[in-house]
Amino acid sequence: MKSVVLLDYGSGNLHSAERALARAGARVEVTADPERALAADGLVVPGVGAYAACMAGLRGVRGERIIGQRLAGGRPVLGICVGMQILFARGVEFGVETEGCGEWPGTVARLDAAPVLPHMGWNTVTAPADSVLFAGMDADTRFYFVHSYAAQQWDLPDSDHLAPAKLTWAEHGSPFLAAVENGPLSATQFHPEKSGDAGAALLKNWIDAL
Repeated sequence: MKSVVLLDYGSGNLHSAERALARAGARVEVTADPERALAADGLVVPGVGAYAACMAGLRGVRGERIIGQRLAGGRPVLGICVGMQILFARGVEFGVETEGCGEWPGTVARLDAAPVLPHMGWNTVTAPADSVLFAGMDADTRFYFVHSYAAQQWDLPDSDHLAPAKLTWAEHGSPFLAAVENGPLSATQFHPEKSGDAGAALLKNWIDAL
């Protein structure tokens, strides 16, 4: 059984995420202890609420260092919702710019879908054929979203030495990144723990690949 740490930094629906990961076959521990987070087979970074508040909480437990150390060693990390957004270089909410973890370049900004915000409910995604997270899923599979902000373009250039990132898109008013698979770092803008059987299948795919 693979070990997964759910990073506890004061943000995220920890209980439902913990249950979903356990149902998907992981041995789950909820902690901010760096040694435990670095030792686990997988690290999940949740996130709910404002970008700035999540970054403040993350820095409070030195979570950005934990993420960076894991990725430097090729150790898998999965970000969920705002836990995906904070992986980008910056977020802009209500005119306030907040520095993110900077694992990916680019800015998280408000969706161009006014007045239909937040984007709340079920939506389909367009995943690449070689996706690991979405393996075995039909094109009409739906996932549960609740957000007003997202990364709306991908700014990381391709490398001669690394495989290009696998990008999954969705649309609400305009296209946005619904998921990214980039070496050991993966993330989803939707909530797999709230997405029923589809979310459970995605988490199982991620855990099986650890």
